[in-house]
Formats: sequence, structure tokens, C-alpha cells
Amino acid sequence: MAKTRVVYVCSACGGQSPKWAGQCPDCGAWNSLDETKPVAKVARLPGYSGEIGLESLAETAAREEPRISTGMKELDRVLGGGVVKGSITLIGGDPGIGKSTLLLQMMAKLNARLPCLYATGEESVRQLGLRARRLGLQDSEMSVLADTSLENLLGHALRTQPGALVVDSIQTLASAELPSPPGSVAQIRHCGAQLVRYAKQSDCAVFLVGHVTKEGNIAGPRVLEHMVDAVLYFENEPGSRFRLIRAVKNRFGTVNELGVFAMSADGLKEVLNPSAMFVSRHDDPVAGSVVMVTREGSRPLLLEIQALVDVCQGNYPRRVSVGLEQNRLALLLAVLHRHAGISASDQDVFVNVVGGVRVAETAADLAILLAAVSSIRDRPLPSDLVCFGEVGLAGEVRPVAYGEERLAEAVKHGFRRAIVPAKNAPKKPIKDMEIMPVSRLSQAIGMAWDS
Repeated sequence: MAKTRVVYVCSACGGQSPKWAGQCPDCGAWNSLDETKPVAKVARLPGYSGEIGLESLAETAAREEPRISTGMKELDRVLGGGVVKGSITLIGGDPGIGKSTLLLQMMAKLNARLPCLYATGEESVRQLGLRARRLGLQDSEMSVLADTSLENLLGHALRTQPGALVVDSIQTLASAELPSPPGSVAQIRHCGAQLVRYAKQSDCAVFLVGHVTKEGNIAGPRVLEHMVDAVLYFENEPGSRFRLIRAVKNRFGTVNELGVFAMSADGLKEVLNPSAMFVSRHDDPVAGSVVMVTREGSRPLLLEIQALVDVCQGNYPRRVSVGLEQNRLALLLAVLHRHAGISASDQDVFVNVVGGVRVAETAADLAILLAAVSSIRDRPLPSDLVCFGEVGLAGEVRPVAYGEERLAEAVKHGFRRAIVPAKNAPKKPIKDMEIMPVSRLSQAIGMAWDS
């Protein structure tokens, strides 16, 4: 009897190896090789002729591709303006964060514009109906399917020709052509490839739900994220009712675009003015708090940065940042000491971004330092003051992109003073806004309390 040949597939990159090793030879990940049986031939799915139509780039570029609104403005923003026909979108997030709820609400609204199919491998049709009734969607004519077979799912899709398809989740889907169980690297890669092929050939917009690992990455091979057109991640802080959905990849829109939702008993509700949510107006002035203007995708967003500087309670001073890079905080405190003469070497420093938003851009540098100085001196900053700017190692305040748009957002929310890099100062005065351009950190600290 012939011995069954096996291969070892990396769960991180999808690479194959003829024998097991502790480290993947392709990507270098440790303990990521899983045993699987290779497939000599995969049968062609029904409905595909295999013919390839060639077109010139000029012909395809001349065609207008209208976006289809999901009925949810925040989701449309993240997708780049709406759903694109033939696109495939992967949505990941922690368990219970609201992925299925959001997609069920979206598909119920989208069904009024084009036929939709919601396929689930994690719930029965009855459970899906109970969820729809709780969300007030029981009158929707959307088609639903509870099955984990890839062939059955594509068979239903080819017969009914939906304009939008949800697969919840890709980890529960399995093909009869592969001997490996659902959720394995081979199954995820094969099912993902077939769904991408179906989406492109049928002009059906496909949405895939993906589980995440404890590190926060979508489970399965990374090649799945490369195959799809858009990758969206749900984010939230534990205990918060707000949900942030961010585009980390989007072939049809802006990367890092952010949509904000609030979880309620009736499902996810859009937050159309997130700046008001992330900025808390204190009744009395509070030391260690300042408002900055960041930019998430194409949207300027007001955020409150809070800092607490206190006497060190241990042998070594602590540097803790929530929503900001911790190494960046240590760097900025060194700049504060060297170029402004303010030391926190014997104190614990805690910095937090209100609302659970993560800020990656360096425009938060100036706000972090002003909040820290406010806490050290126990002197509140003016309540109508905003700031933004990158701080260099030489103590200079460097400009950031889209300065005038950030200032316009601040004026809209009632702020009347702004400390900005000198090169971000607008050429024309802004009505009801006093602009204080600075070029050095020491100059910014002086203006913050003298203004």
C-alpha cells in the first residue's frame, strides 16, 4: 500500500514544506507548520467556463462604476463611498464586538437596492431570525442560508445571483475537495480563493467575517488579507459601548479611514459627530488635559489627550501610554528635559487618549508635552485651546499635513485659540480663531499659559 504523502503548511504565511521544522523557512515564524494532505487536483466549480475576456485599460478606465450605499454613512465612509460591485471585503474583530450585528443591519438595508444573501456557519437560521427580531429587521426579504459547505454556498449563489453576499465566517467554511478540517490554513486559503474568483466573475460584493487571534490578527494565512480588496478591523476599549471600525487596507478608498458606532439594545447606531464624543468639556479647568486635532483617513478628529505626572511610587519611574506609542512618550520626555528644562526623571508619567482611539501620527507630540507640563505645574490649559504639531529631537516644532482642515474642524466645535507649527499657520486669518504659530517647544510652552 502506497504511503500517504503529507506536507506542512505555515499558518502565518501559507508556505509549504516537505518536512516539519520548528521555524517556517519562508517567513521565519516559529511553531507555525501544521501537517496537511496535499490535493492533486481541485474540481472546477459549476458555472465557470474558464474563458478569459481581454480588454484594454482605456476601455475599463472609461467605464463609470457607481458606488452602492449601504444605508450607513459611517460604513460608507470606511468603504470609500459605498459598496463596489465585485469587491471582496474581510472584516475582523474580537468575539462579541458586533461584526455579525453590523453586517446583518447592513444587508437588511442593502436588500432594498439589490438582492442579498446572508450565509452563516456559526448560527442556525432560527438563531439568525431571533437576532433579526431583536434588531427590528424581521420584515427584511433578505435570503439567509445556514451551511458550512463551500460547494453548497456557491451553488445557491449561482442559482439566486445575489448582488451582495456575507459569509459568516470564513473559518467555518470547508470544501469537500480538501481533507483538512474547517479553519485550517489549507481550507481558509482555498475557500478564500474560490470566493474571490466568484466575486470577480459575478460582480457580487462579498463580505467575509474573520476570527482574530489573541494578538489581534485575523486567524489563518496572511495570504487571505492579500487576496481581498479591503480589510476592516473592529476596535473598542473593554467596557465601552463605542465601536470603531478602521480600514487597514482598501483598494477602493482611503486607508486608515475610521467609522464610529455606538452599541445599543437595537444594534449598532452611527455616531456622526465623533469629535463631540471624544472631547469631554469639564465643568472646571483640569490640569493635564488638552485637545488636539488628529486626522483619521480623510476625517479631521478632535481628541482629548490627558496626562498625569506624579511622584514615583517605586524604584524606577514608569512611562505608561494608552492609545499612543510608549517609546515615543519616553523620547518626548527627554526632549522636554533637554530643550525646555522641565524634568520628569523622578516621576511616573501616564498619558491617555480619551475614547479608546489609537493615535499613530506624530501630530500628537505637542499635545502630549503640553498636557504633561500642565500636570507637572498643576496649571490647567485654557478650555478653548487646541494644538497639534510634531516635536523633533532638537526641540523644533515641525509642520504636519492638512493644517487648515484641522483648524476648520476646531472652529466648528467652538475652539477659539490654537497653537500650531509656524509652517502650518494659515495665509489668511480664520474667523473667530486666534492662531499662535510656534517654531520651538519652549515657545509653545510659554504661549500656552500666556495666551
